[in-house]
Amino acid sequence: MGHIQEKEAKKEAFRKYLESNGVVDALTKVLVALFEQHDKPSSALEFIQQRLGGPSIAEYEKLQSEMADLQVKYDELLATHKETCKELEGLKSLHNVTAMSTKDTTDDEEENDKV
Repeated sequence: MGHIQEKEAKKEAFRKYLESNGVVDALTKVLVALFEQHDKPSSALEFIQQRLGGPSIAEYEKLQSEMADLQVKYDELLATHKETCKELEGLKSLHNVTAMSTKDTTDDEEENDKV
C-alpha cells in the first residue's frame, strides 16, 4: 500500500511542478488552438511544436545538417590547430638548441679572448 501512495505523491508533486511553471497553461492554450482550427493541420505534433516555439521538422532537419557541417569544419580546424602546435613546438626546440649552441660558441670565444 505504501508503494502506491508514494507513486501518487510523486505524480501529484510533478503535476504541481508543471502547473507552477506554466506548462499546463501553455499546453492547454496550444491544444485549444489546435481544437479551434477549422482546417486541421496534417501534423498535430508539428503544430504543437511550432506553437510552443520549437522549429518545424524542416527547420530541425536543416539545423541538424548545419550542425553536422559545422562539426566537420570544427574537426578540420582542430586537426590543423594540433598540427600547428606541433610545428611551433618543433620550432621552439630548434630555437632553444640554436640558442644554446650560440651561447656555447660565445662562451668559448670569450674564454679564448681572455687567454
